[in-house]
Amino acid sequence: MSHSHHVGPSYVDHNNTMPPSHHHPTTSASHAHGGPGAGDMMMMHMTFYFGIKNVELLFSGLVINTAGEMAGAFVGVFLLAMFYEGLKIARESLLRKSQVSIRYNSMPVPGPNGTILMETHKTVGQQMLSFPHLLQTVLHIIQVVISYFLMLIFMTYNGYLCIAVAAGAGTGYFLFSWKKAVVVDITEHCH
Repeated sequence: MSHSHHVGPSYVDHNNTMPPSHHHPTTSASHAHGGPGAGDMMMMHMTFYFGIKNVELLFSGLVINTAGEMAGAFVGVFLLAMFYEGLKIARESLLRKSQVSIRYNSMPVPGPNGTILMETHKTVGQQMLSFPHLLQTVLHIIQVVISYFLMLIFMTYNGYLCIAVAAGAGTGYFLFSWKKAVVVDITEHCH
């Protein structure tokens, strides 16, 4: 039988004795970490669920099995999401403060009729090897790592942990961003 009508590379496992499956249940052994023969490995959920047993949290050794462990994980994830929002606002604030250090240099220049005028030059900028830029770089790395941790936590599809991520981010935004300067575009017509 010709398979020339298929586009792209074709991968056929000639050693597999199982017929191909076209049905994808929410959890199956084929989605288990480690693939076929993993045996005792946990299955990855593909839909949202509210369970407290065998919930793997970021690392293989960090498994939630009790209500108390889930409550602790909820609080930890909630605080991590809050911290993430606070870190975003803190980085913006540090950036504004480092850019506020604008230097004004005045120098006398000869004017008309023998007068002397003061010419003012504004200097704005940051050097690449300055402490503020290095601090921003380190904080950016921390922010990226935390954001990926929160994404991976949400991708467990555990409802409790997803709620912790969303509630922590919302609470963090509420607590930290109220001081954030808001720029309103008066030409925007879709308010």
